[in-house]
Amino acid sequence: MAVERNRRLLQDLLENPGNEACADCGAPDRDWASYTLGIFICLNCSGIHRNIPQVSKVKSVRLDAWEDDEVKFMASNGNTATKAKYESKLPAFYYRPTFTDCQVLREQWIRAKYERKEFICIEKQEPYSAGYREGFLWKRGRDNGQFLSRKFILSEREGVLKYFNKHDAKDPKAVLRLEQINATFQPTKIGNPNGLQITYLKDNSTRNIFVYHEDGKEIVDWFNAIRAARFHYLQVAFPGASDADLVPKLTRNYGKEGYMEKTGPKQTEGFKKRWFTLDDRRLMYFKDPLDAFARGEVFIGSKENSYSVLDGLPPSTQGNHWQYGITIVTPDRKFLFACETESERRIWMEAFQKVIDRAMLPQEYAVEAHFKHKP
Repeated sequence: MAVERNRRLLQDLLENPGNEACADCGAPDRDWASYTLGIFICLNCSGIHRNIPQVSKVKSVRLDAWEDDEVKFMASNGNTATKAKYESKLPAFYYRPTFTDCQVLREQWIRAKYERKEFICIEKQEPYSAGYREGFLWKRGRDNGQFLSRKFILSEREGVLKYFNKHDAKDPKAVLRLEQINATFQPTKIGNPNGLQITYLKDNSTRNIFVYHEDGKEIVDWFNAIRAARFHYLQVAFPGASDADLVPKLTRNYGKEGYMEKTGPKQTEGFKKRWFTLDDRRLMYFKDPLDAFARGEVFIGSKENSYSVLDGLPPSTQGNHWQYGITIVTPDRKFLFACETESERRIWMEAFQKVIDRAMLPQEYAVEAHFKHKP
């Protein structure tokens, strides 16, 4: 009887305000709980909690037997109160992962919160909040594809991230300006669970750098150090902007990536299979997903500026092996693409439509004006 009563009480607690989603990643399912922290969590996060038993012990809300005092503890804590405690000094720039993010981001978020207590003790945030960071990352070579150890320095004061080809080199191989940097985790593409893709603009073209570190904490600290540096740069650049305005601009995930076929500007040559990345308003295509530079880039503006996406290809089109076509209409020309499956076409079209439906910002008109279409 006590077991059933406690299960019912836990079910009631799940419906309390604040407990409607996983405490750590926001996933809608929360069939698990940490009975030492007093939070309801999802299956994926419960697996991470199991790896830190000195801090968190988990049980199934529906399947395990619960003691009376454990249920009382859950009732007196809950997701809202526990988050208020463990996230009390969470910096605005720190990336808060969701259930769609990769494992290393979610694991380090949970460990930072409960194991290292980084958001209770500000001094523990120094690895990413100090404004300067120096260390070695494995970087993929632009031409040979080998990952080699390279020294990286992030300097907020100089406004740059730079890396060196030799450990004792005085001059950096490349200098990336903070205002032009983006960073996004790409474990599948890079083939490493801690793989990070860093991009920057060089001569108005996107340059990709692929790095990883063996230690998950180290690579997530680098990621948040980049976000912190960009946050402080944007605070100076836009003094009137709120944190809520600036945080979405720190780093961005891609709208969509994957293979499509494309043809050239004359639309007479055959279609070629390319890897496409939709990064904000830039649609880039690569021969290989890990290429340093795109073969070409297409600017995608808004519907108010005569951009649109159409289902299918013009009737006269020839040379495409894949049957599910997409036509992007710009003020200058039409771009023709083909997808392998109908579902892929639908996802790409939704991603394009989302960009086209968004009004262009003043600075995006300047990007459009300087954009060079590469055939």
